[in-house]
Amino acid sequence: MKLNKIFTLLIITGFFTFSCSSDFLELEPRGQELESNYYQTEDQVFEALVATYDVLQWGGTNGWTMKLGLLNAASDDTFAGGSDSGDQPSWVAWDKFTLDPFIGPQSGLWNKGYTGIYRANLVLEKLEESEGFSEAFIARTSAEAKFLRAFYYFDLVRLFGDVPLFTNTISGDAIYLQEKSPKEEIYALIEQDLTDAKNTFELPATVPPNEFGRITQGAVSALLGKVILFQNDENRMGIAAEHFQDVINSNLYALEEDFGDIFKSSNEFGIESVFEIQYSDVQSGGWENFANGTEGNYDVQFFGMRDYVGATYATGWSFCPVTPKLVDLLKNDPRYEHTIIDGNLLKLQGASYTEGYQNTDYFIRKYAPLADESAPDGEPALNWGNNVREIRYADVLLMAAEAYARSGDETTAKQYLNQVRLRVSVQPLSGSGQTLLDRILRERQRELATEGHRFFDLIRTGKAAEELADQGFTPNKNELLPIPQTEIDITEGLITQNPGY
Repeated sequence: MKLNKIFTLLIITGFFTFSCSSDFLELEPRGQELESNYYQTEDQVFEALVATYDVLQWGGTNGWTMKLGLLNAASDDTFAGGSDSGDQPSWVAWDKFTLDPFIGPQSGLWNKGYTGIYRANLVLEKLEESEGFSEAFIARTSAEAKFLRAFYYFDLVRLFGDVPLFTNTISGDAIYLQEKSPKEEIYALIEQDLTDAKNTFELPATVPPNEFGRITQGAVSALLGKVILFQNDENRMGIAAEHFQDVINSNLYALEEDFGDIFKSSNEFGIESVFEIQYSDVQSGGWENFANGTEGNYDVQFFGMRDYVGATYATGWSFCPVTPKLVDLLKNDPRYEHTIIDGNLLKLQGASYTEGYQNTDYFIRKYAPLADESAPDGEPALNWGNNVREIRYADVLLMAAEAYARSGDETTAKQYLNQVRLRVSVQPLSGSGQTLLDRILRERQRELATEGHRFFDLIRTGKAAEELADQGFTPNKNELLPIPQTEIDITEGLITQNPGY
């Protein structure tokens, strides 16, 4: 099914080149050569970069810890779902905000983030030590490693707030001495890394098909603007807008003419894709290497209807059933049919499925398992090849609209807001002040529904307490996940718990 997935295959190769230890401090070549003798060539350092990209795909760290599905469950887009309330306690705990230091997805998300950071730091250190590498290789590889380090830290700081800050690899007893750094310091590093990457001439604006998945200038500008936007400093909204404008002015991206084409597998790395995380269905993995070893997108299996029998779709596990609230918001919107599967309509057409926990009879369409895209070999549930559109152009336009509105340029804000709406032939919106900002946020909910953006949007805009009240959200607590208790224990309390836990 996948064509031109050479970089994905490199990721697979790179992943198996290194130790699969869950310890984020460990990244040692497997085979004849020790780490101290390795990374002597550009190819060897590139393997380490590939291994750093690989962490983007991970969904099996300390259990089922797929960021997309978990963020959907935490938001008001979907419930947790599953077979019953005990199917995945960590998912239900975030959905119902009954998290504690032991129950929740925090260990997997923490370990995934710091694995990526360690691997990025290793690449940067090896580049500093390198001899005989071309300047172009050093510059581009460094920019990619810094982007990835920034990406992982951005996830961590939004999920946990203050976290340990590492700009070099650590080992041995040093892990027991780690403390949290203020989130302001984390954001400063993120911005510096992304600024360095953006100012790297050797980082390309586009990549050829055999490099699909590698970052570009557009991805860097989009993420840098997003990082500034999410910090909510009204005095810097104009700066965020400038970074989004760089993406827009590049003329390399556009809205797909047909909204329904965005998530087709045949349209991966399409004109709307700014930053896309690759998955592959060719690894033929089984349960023996479920823990991040298959290169498949586990969310796809989770989102499918349990025991489904019928046309179009393959069976799944009924996680993330869509909330009636989102159904009501979208039911008269042209994006509805491409966002939500109506189970009742399927039943009328002769299909059947087992109703799972929190069943609403509405399911995610954007990442649904399609019968004709099932992996040809291995365990089908673990080998879905659907890429995740981490940042797409519509998201950039809506973030730009918000940044311009908050910086006082409401004319440009409405222009970008209505570009997104006109794509699906709905009436343009007007308004000013808070009314305009509220309409932009609501448009983000419609356009980006079930794509994992809603929870963080509610947190950063201060609307989580209102919108998630019926799920049990507690203000001044549930904005963040608890720090994994294991991290507090191994540092003997040097790392402190987040408030409320």
